Parts: sequence; structure tokens; C-alpha cells
Amino acid sequence: MQLGVNEVLQLSPDDASAKAAKGLVIPAKWPRLEYDDEAVWGECQGSGSKPYQVQVDKAGPAFKCSCPSRKFPCKHGLALLLLLAQHGGSFKPATPPQWVTEWLATRRQRAEKQAEKQEQKKADIASAEADPQAAAKREATRLARMGSGLDDLARWLGDRLRQGLATLPTELAQWEAMATRMVDAQLPGVAYRLRLICAAVDKGEGWPARVLSGMGRLQLLIEAFSRLDQLPAAVQADVRNALGLNMDRDEVIATGERVSDDWLVEAQASDEEGRLWVRRVWLRGQQSGRSALLLDYAHGGRRFERSWVTGTVSAMTLAYFPGNAPLRALVVGDQSLRPASAHVPLGFDAALDALSAMVAANPWQSPLPLRVDDGVPVRDEAGWGLQLGERRLPLKLREDDGWQLVAESGGTPLSLAGEWDGESLRPLSAWRDGLVWFEEAEGA
Repeated sequence: MQLGVNEVLQLSPDDASAKAAKGLVIPAKWPRLEYDDEAVWGECQGSGSKPYQVQVDKAGPAFKCSCPSRKFPCKHGLALLLLLAQHGGSFKPATPPQWVTEWLATRRQRAEKQAEKQEQKKADIASAEADPQAAAKREATRLARMGSGLDDLARWLGDRLRQGLATLPTELAQWEAMATRMVDAQLPGVAYRLRLICAAVDKGEGWPARVLSGMGRLQLLIEAFSRLDQLPAAVQADVRNALGLNMDRDEVIATGERVSDDWLVEAQASDEEGRLWVRRVWLRGQQSGRSALLLDYAHGGRRFERSWVTGTVSAMTLAYFPGNAPLRALVVGDQSLRPASAHVPLGFDAALDALSAMVAANPWQSPLPLRVDDGVPVRDEAGWGLQLGERRLPLKLREDDGWQLVAESGGTPLSLAGEWDGESLRPLSAWRDGLVWFEEAEGA
């Protein structure tokens, strides 16, 4: 692996990290710069007495650094590769120190375990094909367990409604107990939705309406499962996904709808849920106009296998997960960067039409992508919003991000791309003249 300067900078999570990394491309700041066939590593002197240990696996590239940054890759990892590209003579061949060999060994073990899982999946599929009756019996057993759990949930929801929403703030422990029951019934998606509803109880003005809406979607899911065999195949896929029964990635790549296009990275968000990082990368096909969601998970830290840069365009093929209005997809094969094309404006009415179509097709998909090209950010007694003539769209923004948007827009309409949660838009990026000039700050 030998990346050029531009290729390294494309791995940066944001412009601030790229700028900070450039400031560290000074060999004198690095008392140690070494490499071997597998990795590159170095020590960067920071503000403390102990230098940061920085390492890059050439096979990825994959990064690790001892600094406390939550960005990935951090400025030190980027700077190490920039140094390799610009000052390769400063590196010397060496035997990796223990902190490098242990990390590489952990990565190899993880890769081996993943390969074992894939082999086991293949063996399970082969076993099911060899003994379809046994596979059908296992599936029937699982569906029966799920049905029993959903029956319990339906009765429990009915009890909550009969007692009235006013008592909910004193019953939060019951929500967690029911979520645990759903996990036992092999319904992780339902458990997740219960916890989301519980988190909204007694939070902010209008919380009863939000809670009631969430309970309604759960009831709709229960009804859909009860007649699963009668639903179209695409709707069945949406119901299974909402319940937490995701299709195997290999099966998606093998059978999913494929769309080849020049895909614009329109926005991306990374959120932490306990020790699990979830990253959503939102793409838009430049020819097809299709939206796509790349969903990734990382445990412990924000270390995802592939890096994406908002505003870049890649020619690649996506395989969509099945659904009534498919959004989630996987990258199939290689990708190559393309020049960013002119930003085609999308009016608010057209954006709402597209959004309403997605909600009608799959009421359990959340969040949904939303881009608006003719709004002005404003701050008033109701909080942050996007003014669109006489209409106002609520924005979910941190104060610093909101004032940055106001300053950059100068009171003129701008292009915002982000996520709609049913009540407000979370802006993740803003555009001007085809260039990204705003991204949501880390930790928002």
C-alpha cells in the first residue's frame, strides 16, 4: 500500500482533521518512524510527556492511535500516512514493537473469526438445503416463539392504553422488562423500538403524542406479523427487518437488486449506543436519483472498515436489501472516484413528496434521508428551524452548529442534507456551489 497525499486526505473524517494532520507532517515531531511489510508505525510527540503511539495496517488501511480522539482516523493516523507519502526517507525498516504486533495479531484473529462465521453460515445453508424439513422445523419454532412474544406485547400495550398515558412516567421499569422479554423472544428490533419509546416518556412538550405514535407503529408491526404469509414479499422483508431479522449480507450481495451509478456521499452520521458505534452513510445516485443507506457498526470505538468523505462521488455498484422502498444497500466490488457534478436543486415540495412516499411504503424505517435546497436557517422562540417561505421546518441542531449555518448562509437559501426522525430534520451537511461547507460537529 502506498497512498498519495490526495488519497490519504480522502480518508479524513472531516476538514478539521485533515487540516490538523497537515500541521503534523514534520518529521521532527516524530521521534520514531518505522515500517515493515505489514504495517507502518510511529510515535508522535504531543502536549504530554509520553508520545502517542500511531500505527497503520497496510492491508486496510486500518488505523490505531493511543490519543483520546473519538474521530477515526484521527489526525495522527492521517499525518503518519502523509509523512510516508511526502517524506518516505524518514522511515526505516524495523521489527515491530510489541504494541504493533499485538494489534496486528488481534486484527488477524478477528478476521479469522469472521471467516469462521462465514464458513459456518455456508455450512448451515448447505445443511438446510440437504435437510429442508429440519430447516423448516427450526424456522417454525422460531416464528412460534416470536409470535408468543408479540402476543404478550399486544396485551401489555393494551394495558398501558387502558391505564392512560399519564401514569407512564412512573412505570419506566416495566418498559425495560418488556424489552428484555422481546430479546428472549428473538425480537431485538422490537426491543430497540420499545426502548426508544420509553426514552421519549416525559421528555419535552408533546411527549404523549410521540409515545402514542410509537406505540401505534408497534401495534401495526404486530398486526403485520400475524398475517405475514399474506403480505407481498417486499413488505414481508420490511416486517422482518423491523423485527430485527436481517438478511445475511452474502445473500443480499447474491440476490439483491443491483444499481450501478455515480454515487454522491450526501451526508453521514455516527452515533454511540452504549459501546456500539452506528454509522449511517447516505448516498444519492447522480443518474438514477436513488437514495441509499450504508449501515456500519463498530464495537468499542468508532473504527469502521471503510472511510467515506462527504461531497465525494464514487462510481460503484450497490446491492439493495429487499423492501417495499429499499434504502439499505451494500457496496459490491470496487469503487473509483469521480469528479463531483453540479448540485441539482431539489425543491421542498418535491422533497416532501419523496419523504411521504418512503413513509407510506415502510412506516418502520427511521431515520429517513431528507434534502432541502431552498430554506433559510433561523432561530426563534421555537428553537432552530428552516424557513421556507411561509412554512417552517424544525431543525435538530446544537447551538454552535446552528449559528455556523446562519453565518454561512447569510440569510440566503441553502442546501441541507440530513435525517428526518418524524418530527425534525437533523442537518448533517450543507452545500454551496457543489461543495460541502458544513458538516455536523462530532458528538452532536
